[in-house]
Order: sequence, then structure tokens, then C-alpha cells
Amino acid sequence: MEPDRLKYAKTDEWVSLDGEVATIGISDFAVNALTDLVYIDLPSPGKKVEAGKPFGVVESVKAASDMYSPVTGEVVESNSKLADDLGKLSSDPFGAGWLLKVRVTSPGLSADLMDRAAYEQHWAARAH
Repeated sequence: MEPDRLKYAKTDEWVSLDGEVATIGISDFAVNALTDLVYIDLPSPGKKVEAGKPFGVVESVKAASDMYSPVTGEVVESNSKLADDLGKLSSDPFGAGWLLKVRVTSPGLSADLMDRAAYEQHWAARAH
């Protein structure tokens, strides 16, 4: 995925919509802030997710963080490879480190999502 073509939530998730299927991940900024990842919990296919609501947890040696869905729909695939190799999330958060594929049931993406430039500004403002 090309980071400049994605939409971002204030909670650090990214989303790419291809037809009715959204691919969801967490941003490079969030992965770098979490540092040493030790555990991830993702929903199984068939599970419903709701925009703005938690869908899973990622844990580092520093903290556990909820992950929030940027879309409403049904999980069609979870990246099960991450459970065995969280390094993929750290090294390639926009590629091999994707988290979920969701069949979107409500129209389109939320208006609250940001483009890359706005997300970078949001992140910089939080860091101060």
C-alpha cells in the first residue's frame, strides 16, 4: 500500500478501500511509538466490526493499545501470519503488516478520516 493514498484515523489506523473490501492496518508512526511488539489479538473472519469501536489489541513491552475500526462491516480475513511474526508489522506496516480485510456494510469511508498530510500534522501536534 502506498501511504500517501491511504486514509487515516486519529487513533492511528489506516484504511484502503477497494470496492466493498477495506484493508486496515496501523500507521508507521504508531508502530514506531509502540516499539517492541510482543502480542496481537485480531478478530476472526465473520466477526462484525463497527467504525470507531475497538476490534483488537496490540501489545508492546511498553503498553497494550486498542485498535479501532475505521469502517463498519464484517471481517473477511485477518492477517494470521502476524501472530507468529510481529516483525512484519514493524518492518512493513503498509504491506505484509496489514491487519484486517473487512467487507464494508455502511457506505464508504467516514468523513473523519484524514489524508497522509493531515495525519502527519495530527501526529506532530500530539507529540508536543
